[in-house]
Amino acid sequence: MAKITEGIYAIQGMDEFIPDSHTYVIGEPSSMDLSIIDVGLAGKGRYKIQSILKDGVELTAIKRIIMTHTHFDHIGCISEVLKEIPHAELWVHEAEAELLERGDDRAVYGMDMFKSMCQMQYGLSSDAFRLTVHRKLKGDEKLMLGNMEWEIIHIPGHSSGGIALYNREKKVLIPGDVVYADYAIGRFDLFGADAKELRNSLMKLSKLEVDMLLPGHNQLVKGLPSDYISRTLKMWEPYLI
Repeated sequence: MAKITEGIYAIQGMDEFIPDSHTYVIGEPSSMDLSIIDVGLAGKGRYKIQSILKDGVELTAIKRIIMTHTHFDHIGCISEVLKEIPHAELWVHEAEAELLERGDDRAVYGMDMFKSMCQMQYGLSSDAFRLTVHRKLKGDEKLMLGNMEWEIIHIPGHSSGGIALYNREKKVLIPGDVVYADYAIGRFDLFGADAKELRNSLMKLSKLEVDMLLPGHNQLVKGLPSDYISRTLKMWEPYLI
């Protein structure tokens, strides 16, 4: 794992034909109350777990997995990770949690054609993403996780249950795939996506003080310009109608 700052660590995604999301681990190691943020693509569970173990973190310290959203490149290896840490709770925004609990995987695959391809390529069963969600997030929580306060912000648009995690003290934003560090935003043509909601979510994020942007893919940025998210929104706004 790469240390971003005290209490925040990153495991770089290992892209293949399909991208693999970055995984973040948050919380002071001594707290024994760590959280994994997103797990990544199917087949990457062992890599993510080994990255954690190599840094001397005990798997018993990981208490929960929090999903920024449930697209396949973020949740694909959930069963692999839960096999290694079966005690970990799964936390998902209620809009997508209810789908997972019903075994409705439309929010995972986004489109039928992609579902067929993934099931064939990774040998996934039809109920691979029927999961128990231990906490259904709403998007207005302030949570103490590993001796750090994190705000949960509902940011739909890329997906219906997208969330960001924001640490106000360190000015750290983990926005999933809603905004990246290269003036790009998440796509808005999949199941549960909505261009107007994505615009509103970007506007909401633009009002935060963000020094470190830790997106789901691509670059991680420290020293983010104060108007970066608002400028990104301005570039994309004509398409978000």
